Amino acid sequence: MATELAARISALSPVRWPSQSIAGAAVLLLAVGFSQVIGATAAVLAPLWLLGMLAGFALQRSRFCFASAFRDLFLFGQSRILNGILMGLLITTLGFALIMYQQVPFPQFGALPAEAHILPVGLSTVIGGVLFGVGMVLAGGCSSGSLYRVGEGYVASGVAVLGMVLGLGLLAYQWNWWWETLVRHEPKIWLAEALPGGYGAAVALTLAGLLAVFIAGLWWETRNGLFMPSVSKEAGDAPDGLGARLAALWRRVFAEGWSPVVGGAVLGVTGLLMYLAYQPFGVTGELSRWAQHATTSLNVGPGVLRGLDSIGGCAARSDEGGVFTATFAITVGLVVGALVAALFAGEFKLRFPRQRRRYAQALLGGLAMGYASGLAIGCTIGAFFSAIPSLAVSGWVFGGSLAGGAWLGVKILQRIP
Repeated sequence: MATELAARISALSPVRWPSQSIAGAAVLLLAVGFSQVIGATAAVLAPLWLLGMLAGFALQRSRFCFASAFRDLFLFGQSRILNGILMGLLITTLGFALIMYQQVPFPQFGALPAEAHILPVGLSTVIGGVLFGVGMVLAGGCSSGSLYRVGEGYVASGVAVLGMVLGLGLLAYQWNWWWETLVRHEPKIWLAEALPGGYGAAVALTLAGLLAVFIAGLWWETRNGLFMPSVSKEAGDAPDGLGARLAALWRRVFAEGWSPVVGGAVLGVTGLLMYLAYQPFGVTGELSRWAQHATTSLNVGPGVLRGLDSIGGCAARSDEGGVFTATFAITVGLVVGALVAALFAGEFKLRFPRQRRRYAQALLGGLAMGYASGLAIGCTIGAFFSAIPSLAVSGWVFGGSLAGGAWLGVKILQRIP
């Protein structure tokens, strides 16, 4: 049976390099073993590491990227990836509400749930969202998209991540000015507290907003004359026998690409489990830590950054000490999970840009994303994908600004030869 299953998997799921599946299994075993090492520092780090790997696996298999969602919408009139984002937001919104209710059953009393990404909202959110939208389109991927593509071997994505770290470092030197000028005066608006109906009204309004975006996406596709017919397999295509069924399951999970809706659903469940374990999904905090450690080691640190301890979200994690932290587990685990997925699918390959200007484009886009995520106190994950389910108005403002910036980025991209 084992020989038959291996033969069927080999026939159904050919890989580019035969050694990649073996390498994928080795990396997976090492990564699972490392979860025990990192868990010795703090028990919660082990599940966060594994959940980060699951997020990276899902991102890679579904080609899930926030930059692609907005770029495809404006460039090709297609909302497939946007629908995946909406599915993830639907799952996390319902789950986050239950978690927050357990923490703060009476939101009208003014207390905010711990770790929820309820961020200041105002002009800084708009500026950060627009700048991030432009940057992610130019860089060819958002923060999470760039990280999972690093796991696939995309060199330009690594340059974009480097640009993000540099952009976050640059923002740190100017943070106190932004804090005194804008951020400290901007309110945190939590729908569960602001609406008379509490959690029920806040969740209902959020779900209505997601439905409105879904309908708008359908209208946009119709406006552009795009119709995606559903493709169904005939009954005769169903595999017969246990070995064939297991081989087909292997192919669907490890070899074939996932639909964006499936990827979004898995990412939503993963983000929910992260919040259950410790904190919502976010990667900016770890990249900020890298920037701060780099400047501090060179004795050119920005000094004390005012107000970060009162903001929450990804920013509150940027000053965590030690090597192994929650943000490390999630962010680095994401890259490792994407590497495992790429190896099992035979898709790992070092990919160098064909044109040298692509390096500059990725670096500039990364710089814009890093600076913007520092200002907005989060990226597409922390300030959007985890903020909207936290019932924070900031998530919607950042998302709308992100869409505007992506549209502008597409216009700029179309002018680049």
